[in-house]
Amino acid sequence: MVFNNVFITGGTGFVGSHLIPELAKRGHRIRAVVRQQSAARLPKDASAVVGDATRAESYYRNIGDCDTFVHLIGVAHPSPSKAAEFRSIDLESTRQAVNAAVRAGIQKFVYVSVAQPLPVMAAYVETRKQCEDIITHSGLKASILRPFYILGPGRRWPIFLQPFLAIGRQLPSLRATAERLSFVTIQQMSGALICAIENPPVQDVRIWTASDIKDAGERVARQMSLV
Repeated sequence: MVFNNVFITGGTGFVGSHLIPELAKRGHRIRAVVRQQSAARLPKDASAVVGDATRAESYYRNIGDCDTFVHLIGVAHPSPSKAAEFRSIDLESTRQAVNAAVRAGIQKFVYVSVAQPLPVMAAYVETRKQCEDIITHSGLKASILRPFYILGPGRRWPIFLQPFLAIGRQLPSLRATAERLSFVTIQQMSGALICAIENPPVQDVRIWTASDIKDAGERVARQMSLV
């Protein structure tokens, strides 16, 4: 395995706080941009770079020798009422992250987007599409992961939808939609991110569906169980 020097935004969030310890177990070195007031919440396996993820100039010089950039910034608990926050936080942080990554000579960019289409969250999806476009046109080799919803501690409310999705998978007219909107666990998400970090795309950009995330996550979990 090639060990990576990984730079992360959103390291104190739900996905980042699970991902960082798993990366460290595999020998990767992690650096994360974090606001001063949030530094204490950063997992101990990562080195903190104090800065503002919506202002690239506040941190890009501290990316150092990192070869991989993982962008996890996003508005917590997205809802249709947060359209302005999607633009000011999700979109702006992606624009600045890509700017910083390009200026620092990053080789691999990894981004967590969302399943598309998703009509009930039109503003959220539109913002994520714009983020994907910024990444796609940056010239970076990128992996874009598109989960619908990530299950984990405190994030279990959608489970009641599982029977309906299971039925949808049995109906040809609904199968593609049910697969696109299937849930992934935080363990599967962390595993898929690890896989994306360790296996950059052959083409410029690779899109990961929920099925791809589940398969990669379970594959990494099997690898870890053998260590």
